[in-house]
Amino acid sequence: MKIIITGASGVLGSAIYEEFKKHSGYEVLGLAHSNPGTELRKLDLLDVPATDALIKDFLPDWVIHCAAERRPDVAEKDPAAAEALNAQVPNTLGQLSATYGFTLFYISTDYVFDGTKPPYEVDDAPNPVNFYGKTKRQGEVAIQSIEGPGQRVIFRVPVLYGPAKKNSDTAINILLDVVQDQSGKTYKMDHYATRYPTNTLDIAAFFHRLAAKFPAESCSVPIPSIFHYSSAEPFTKYEICLIYAKILGVGHDHIIPDSEEPKGEAAVTRPKDCHLSTSVIEDTLKMDVGARGFEDYWRGVIGKGEVVADVVY
Repeated sequence: MKIIITGASGVLGSAIYEEFKKHSGYEVLGLAHSNPGTELRKLDLLDVPATDALIKDFLPDWVIHCAAERRPDVAEKDPAAAEALNAQVPNTLGQLSATYGFTLFYISTDYVFDGTKPPYEVDDAPNPVNFYGKTKRQGEVAIQSIEGPGQRVIFRVPVLYGPAKKNSDTAINILLDVVQDQSGKTYKMDHYATRYPTNTLDIAAFFHRLAAKFPAESCSVPIPSIFHYSSAEPFTKYEICLIYAKILGVGHDHIIPDSEEPKGEAAVTRPKDCHLSTSVIEDTLKMDVGARGFEDYWRGVIGKGEVVADVVY
């Protein structure tokens, strides 16, 4: 089975790339634009002819599209760049899916929902409240509108954590730096929005299990057109900080809970609770989600001394 992973230098893409590399029977090509290193193939996905040529040459069975502008505040500051990456590129890959007959998995977000009526099923109406969510929804609409051979699948996930080159690579890992900063600096921390932090290693393992369930030689069997993958554990960012402080054995008086809804022109609107229902995985496909416990993971990582300065390995 031949698989392309876009954004393979990122937190999620690298986890999926490494997961498939561990197993026989897969030929995996990882793509990256800004940090390809020596192992990944450098490609600008906005270069349509180059993207077409690469896919025509490799002829994948699956393309798992992880590359995205994932930071809501950055998306607001540079809307044209965010729209190009989050909306235009999925459209390009969707068209190529129909041309070459591969299955495209488009990694989307819980932020396509407004956070007012959780949990959200795959057929609930999206209503993004910030620009980031709107661009990801545009990408969803683009691939859903494409007809022809191949399959195009929306795969929504919440906020992610897990192994990363630096803690600032994820909105969850970065909170370790806040907790460990015992310099006297104070931090106001969100205690309004409920999040469901999900480990990238679990998503990667799920994709491998999904590949075993839908092998390339049986690609005529339709894969569900929309997936939700999420941990079931709810936390605010402030509550996550308390967990880190407990594990690290440090104080947290410098972290001030903020229960107020974000307001003001400078604030990027964030939904209150976008919990994703995983019923398609559990009820339709009869598969386990396989999401590990948040505190258990970090106790294992921190207990092994794998948190050093700004880096989580």
